[in-house]
Amino acid sequence: MARPAIIDLLEQRVREHPHSAYLRFGERVISWSETAESTFRVANGLRELGVAPGDRVAIMLPNSPEYLFAYYGILASGAAPVPVNVAQRGAALSHILRDSGAAALVVDAPLRPFVDLIAGDIPQVRLAVRGEESWERLLGASSLPPEMPTGARSGLGIMYTSGTTGPPKGVVAEGYDMSHLHQLLGMFGIAKGETVYTCLPLFHGNALILSAMGAIWNDWTLALGERFSASRFWDDIRRHDAVMFTALGAIIPILLKQPERPNDADNPARLCASAACPGWAWDEFQSRFGVRLLEFYGLVDYPGYLINDEGIPGAMGRVLGATEFRVVDDGDADAPAGAVGELVMQHPGGRLTHYHNNPEATELAYRGGWFHTGDLASSDERGYYTYRGRKKESMRRRGENISAWEIENVVNSHPAVAESAAHAVASELGEDDVKLVVVLRPGYEATPEELIEFCSGRMADYAIPGYVEFRETLPKTGTHRVQYALLKAEGVTPGTWRRPDASAARR
Repeated sequence: MARPAIIDLLEQRVREHPHSAYLRFGERVISWSETAESTFRVANGLRELGVAPGDRVAIMLPNSPEYLFAYYGILASGAAPVPVNVAQRGAALSHILRDSGAAALVVDAPLRPFVDLIAGDIPQVRLAVRGEESWERLLGASSLPPEMPTGARSGLGIMYTSGTTGPPKGVVAEGYDMSHLHQLLGMFGIAKGETVYTCLPLFHGNALILSAMGAIWNDWTLALGERFSASRFWDDIRRHDAVMFTALGAIIPILLKQPERPNDADNPARLCASAACPGWAWDEFQSRFGVRLLEFYGLVDYPGYLINDEGIPGAMGRVLGATEFRVVDDGDADAPAGAVGELVMQHPGGRLTHYHNNPEATELAYRGGWFHTGDLASSDERGYYTYRGRKKESMRRRGENISAWEIENVVNSHPAVAESAAHAVASELGEDDVKLVVVLRPGYEATPEELIEFCSGRMADYAIPGYVEFRETLPKTGTHRVQYALLKAEGVTPGTWRRPDASAARR
């Protein structure tokens, strides 16, 4: 069996410049040579623990060099990696480890107790614990590339969705077309040896594929943050001399809501590769921090990208590559330009992914021969698409469909608001009413009445929330996505303000 191409390319980088930096993490600077040696130590250590080519190995580690050693080491051993969100607990964690059929788990020592609680549900898993004897055993193995047995087959890696509305679904990309991704990376304009920064979690495709693996493909240096911190973000960019960073939608508004500094634009970054930057924040972010926004859209679930390289605020972009995109109504008929519908796409290769052990979800996603993203969007005559929220997060009030996005996009532009989430609550009149959960910026104040007044004239009257609740934080996944299912389950609470003419029922 041939080794994965990414491992061959890692060895090529070692031959080209063994002592140059591949990875920066805090004060640690790790060369290409050290990365390869640690990768092969993990690969051989896994073999010694009984992991065979074709097995699946789960990874439950925080952002760290060890995460990447483990991920690449699993690939080099001939096994297949299964990244696991470090926030997973209980039934969801048990589901992922059982559903994936993981033969082993590389887990951070502080997280081991949560695995022990479900040990009876996952008898097939052998543990390799970071920071304890078994992890040291991994890194104490040979640093020579392991041989692949004749006829051995690698397993298929599985990346699980966030599972905000149900059990996490495992995406298996058996024939994923990487050409679109390489085309996207080429548009970043980053030269060999330059540094790219991410603080997004490595169990998510954005950080792992675009940043970490992208650095190997394109001969960049990767600066890795332990986690997103608004107060430390720009200091990290300066310390690592990063010329590019990646951001998800919530990050940009949070950075803008930080107190302004005289040196905000005095940083080495020239590009932010962003997914879901709100239109209102676009120009302000570019001007204040002196960076160019390049917006893109893509999924782990299916190969296809949109790219906004013309700087149109709020737009996801136009089609990049051979994958076709459409916006359709509930009957899968084409929606007219400007109308909101579900975004679907179709690659010339057809079905290139499936959901592991979930044929029903796979068939539903691919109905009619087009992959249904679950995202709402609209398109214009120029072929540009604009994000309009998640279909499952939409509400129906007074006979009209409302997306959480259209409400949050307005509310988040209020000077006192750090972030918000809109969700449905039950209505005495049938259909839904709208509840808004708001996190204020530190040191700022706002009343529910003030926010409702702010919404008036900025959104349709039927979309204006009937309920407002202030909180310190919003429940989120590790990829900064709001957990709407938790908010909806809570409904209207004793701390919720009710508009006098609101019609939702208490729960």
